Amino acid sequence: MGEGRDVAIEEGSAPERRAQAPMTSAVNWALLGLIIDRPSYAYELAQRFGRVYGDTVVLSSTSHVYTALGALAYRALVEEFPGSGTERQPKPHYRATALGIDSYRDWLVAQVREDRRRQRLFAIQLAALARDPEAVLDVLDRCEHACLEEAGTIPIATWNGNRSGNQNPNGAHDHGGSELAERLLSEESRLAVGAKLSWVQYVQRELKALTEPVRARRQAPLRGAARARRAA
Repeated sequence: MGEGRDVAIEEGSAPERRAQAPMTSAVNWALLGLIIDRPSYAYELAQRFGRVYGDTVVLSSTSHVYTALGALAYRALVEEFPGSGTERQPKPHYRATALGIDSYRDWLVAQVREDRRRQRLFAIQLAALARDPEAVLDVLDRCEHACLEEAGTIPIATWNGNRSGNQNPNGAHDHGGSELAERLLSEESRLAVGAKLSWVQYVQRELKALTEPVRARRQAPLRGAARARRAA
């Protein structure tokens, strides 16, 4: 019975496909974003993928794009349309469907919640070291160093004022998407690193305030003994 249901879903309409398990592949979502930005064919999408995402999301190989396109098409998030090239067999191009665009927007919103979940998880897991404040401070010192290192690598993105779009080598027009992405990434990184650094420094202050009285109590007998020795 289960196998029959799987076949029914596979051959079903777009609403039935939407009812499937959520798509979790970062590559699939990243590729869908590229297609929404500018419809194209598979090989060109693979080339853009590396340029746009860098080491943020990595393709295992160029063929990974074909696998991802198949998954997106199966879910009715993208569709093929004839290419306009002059070659004898024009390459099939892919564009996002209305369902694909709506799903992508929903997924972006979900990422904000996921980021908050990861931050909360980090705070909870850090508290596991609460019995050893020095260990917590060591972790925080390293986090602070990582934040400062990242802050030094954040580029300052500027808008060149060309909002009409530039023609790319394939004849299509980029309407400032890449430039806008750079500006958004730069500002997101600046704000995120600043917020993380502020939080790390807050926890450092709190821990030092808690550990200093303990440290003072531990050192008091030693200071008393030292004074006694000097008096003798």
